[in-house]
Amino acid sequence: MTLIKLINPEDLMLPCLNKQLFGIECLGCGIQRATFLFFKGEFLLAFKMYPAIYTLFLLTLFLIFNLFIKFKYDYTIKMGLIFLNVGIVIISYFIKIIH
Repeated sequence: MTLIKLINPEDLMLPCLNKQLFGIECLGCGIQRATFLFFKGEFLLAFKMYPAIYTLFLLTLFLIFNLFIKFKYDYTIKMGLIFLNVGIVIISYFIKIIH
């Protein structure tokens, strides 16, 4: 057996302190599980778990890429991606609370 099969990545995930203390999920609840599902290839489940997962990956890739190559409108693109992510996170949070 390999070490990877002995360690279950879900056992290493951090619990949400907000959910434990107050019983209410925070805006980031689900991002660890969604990332794990994404890397397992469960793309639809990852989206259902945390809808901003793909735009966050896009923002992260852009920020890393922008460290090495500067674009003419990089600030505008960054701010647009940040506002898009914040909007998706807030809207999905309220939808999760309502349902």
